[in-house]
Amino acid sequence: MHENFYHNVKIYYEDTDAGGVVYYANYLKYLERARTEALTSIGLSNLQVKEQFGALIIVKSCNIEYKKPAHLEDELSIRSFIKSISKASFFMNQFITKNQVTIVEAKVHLVFCKRKRQTS
Repeated sequence: MHENFYHNVKIYYEDTDAGGVVYYANYLKYLERARTEALTSIGLSNLQVKEQFGALIIVKSCNIEYKKPAHLEDELSIRSFIKSISKASFFMNQFITKNQVTIVEAKVHLVFCKRKRQTS
């Protein structure tokens, strides 16, 4: 349950403002990518969950703390692990580090939502 999953990200010009600092909303994208890769590492994908189980994994809430900025061409590591899980939801903790220093911490509550079937 508490296994760590790691995902690396390099900061490109498109991720930054004119000063070369990562725009705050981009960290949410990096966290999403890391969660997707964590799911893949255990043999699942968002598409499989959707097609095989008729469900979607939705972010219910995200508490994020920005500690230090990342800059153009930085190499970041994102550590993700499931803190707790129930039948309908799970909590994931995620940490973004730069040079082994934590720059972002996030606590994410994800829920499984039954997908409505489309009627013709």
